[in-house]
Amino acid sequence: MGRIKIALVKRTTKELMKNFQFADDFERDKKMLTGTIESKRIRNMIAGYIKRIQRRNDRKPKII
Repeated sequence: MGRIKIALVKRTTKELMKNFQFADDFERDKKMLTGTIESKRIRNMIAGYIKRIQRRNDRKPKII
């Protein structure tokens, strides 16, 4: 089993994904969040969660 993400990370990630276009690269996403989020730990958690959501969406079959 994986770690459970805190509500702050999930809520912030959803808001950021609505407003910004993120890349497929964790490092690039982390640098993009540097000006927005002060805490290094939270920034890394959010960047990792964004990457996880994007990977999950890429694996879903497209319904036409």
